[in-house]
Amino acid sequence: MTEPVRAEELRVSDAERSAVQEHLRRAVGHGQLELSEFDQRVQAVWAARTRGELDRVTRDLPEPPPPPPPAPRHRVFSDTPGGTTMRVLTTVWASVLAVNLVVWTLVSLGALEPVYPWFIWMAPSGAVLAVLYATGIGRPRR
Repeated sequence: MTEPVRAEELRVSDAERSAVQEHLRRAVGHGQLELSEFDQRVQAVWAARTRGELDRVTRDLPEPPPPPPPAPRHRVFSDTPGGTTMRVLTTVWASVLAVNLVVWTLVSLGALEPVYPWFIWMAPSGAVLAVLYATGIGRPRR
C-alpha cells in the first residue's frame, strides 16, 4: 500500500509559479524586498518543482496590505454617454448665456438704459436641458 503524497511534495504548475512571482512583485512594490533579492527568489520560484519549495521562497513575507478603497465620486452627471452629453450641453448653454448677459449689460450701460433682454430667448433651451435631467438622462445611477 502506498502512502499518500504530502501537500508540500505535490508538484507545482506554471500558474502556481506565476502567482508566487506576482506575490514577490507586490512585495517589492511595498518595500519588503530589494530588487536583487527579488531576482534571486524569482529564479528559485521557476526552478521549484514542489509546493514546499515555493512555500520556502515566500515564507518570510507577510501578505501585502489590501489596496486602498477608491475615493468616492460625487458628480452631478454620471460618466455614462448620456451624462457626458448632458455635461457638455450644460457647459455650452451656460457659457453662451454668460456671454449674452455680459454683452447685454455692456450694451445697456452704453445706452444708459436697459435694452430689450434678448438673452431670455435662451430660456427654452435651458428648460429642455432641465427636463432631460429631470427625466433621468445624465443622472447618476443608484
